[in-house]
Amino acid sequence: MTIDDVNAMDRSAFIEAFGDLYEHSPWIVAESAERGPFKDRDHLQSAMTHVVETAGEDRQLSLLRAHPELAGKAAMDKTLTDASTAEQASAGLDRMTPAEYEEFHALNAAYRERFDFPFIICVRLTDKPGILRAMRERLQNDRETEFRTALDEVSKIVGIRLEEIMS
Repeated sequence: MTIDDVNAMDRSAFIEAFGDLYEHSPWIVAESAERGPFKDRDHLQSAMTHVVETAGEDRQLSLLRAHPELAGKAAMDKTLTDASTAEQASAGLDRMTPAEYEEFHALNAAYRERFDFPFIICVRLTDKPGILRAMRERLQNDRETEFRTALDEVSKIVGIRLEEIMS
């Protein structure tokens, strides 16, 4: 898909094409549809990022909470989105020892307790040990820092998903 294809889409086709970029949050794509025409893929992503950045804390928190826990219940129940399933598998989170699963579970619980949203990281840019290290380190952050970090990670995830759609 080229940027010309994107710019030729009507609103419903745009939402259909990109509505799954953000986990269970198609409102971001819907609000971005009006911001074209887009110069290139980076401009398209910037428009979507701007929607998130200006959405206000309640909607941003809703976006963060829409993400599944890594190696969590949704992964075990096979109820992740197709994109999340592939992303978690790319980092080996679908092939864990009982000890690794237990550590992920404990860190996920501690993180959610501390920040009130799931741990979010672009798993395609790291591996299992890197994810565990980041979870331990980021548990030391204050909420404001971690909120911003989580939103930045969402942007990285969306960038990779968008690149896949448009390549």
